[in-house]
Amino acid sequence: MPRPRAFDEHQVLERAREQFWATGYAGTRMDDIAQATGLGKGSLYGAFGDKGKLFHRVFGDWCTAVVEVAEGRLAGGPDAEALARLSGYVHLMAENTASDTERRGCLLAKGAAELAQHDPTVAGRSAETMTALLTLLRTEISAAQRHGDIDSAADPERLAALLLTVVRGIEAVGKAGLDPETLRNIADTALAVLPMPEGQKRLATGRSPARET
Repeated sequence: MPRPRAFDEHQVLERAREQFWATGYAGTRMDDIAQATGLGKGSLYGAFGDKGKLFHRVFGDWCTAVVEVAEGRLAGGPDAEALARLSGYVHLMAENTASDTERRGCLLAKGAAELAQHDPTVAGRSAETMTALLTLLRTEISAAQRHGDIDSAADPERLAALLLTVVRGIEAVGKAGLDPETLRNIADTALAVLPMPEGQKRLATGRSPARET
């Protein structure tokens, strides 16, 4: 019988992810992973395969988590709350980027930028993840349209693509050094330009309108 593994797989994958995240795929050696995880290279190869297979496992788990976060914010609920769910998700992404003081960015974006051109597995997983996010956003936009919070004549596919680009773009410009308030303003502006009644625009941005004097 094969001997049971004497390590916590979740913990090992988490530490491997941190190493890849910190130094990138090309800048990470299996020796680095071994040091970070406390496992010998033989154990790593036996459990996860070579560096490429280990990265695919870590990258795939991260992509799954990205979609799960979006599902937690966007999936389900009454149509009357769809606009608020969209607002909450876009603002969450802005806040997550604003709090990334080390400017590590998202492993999805980092891995795709480095490997998608030459690695079909990374390219495919990245595309699947973006498609899943796009579907979630489109579904919520359609729900908001049914409730009358977004113009029913607007194309939900195009609006979803706009919001997805804004969310992913916030991560990119935040990593480049834009300050947190600018990131929040980007989120506000993206929500404010959705074709909806003025009163609902104030709700979407999450900021109180100025009082008239």
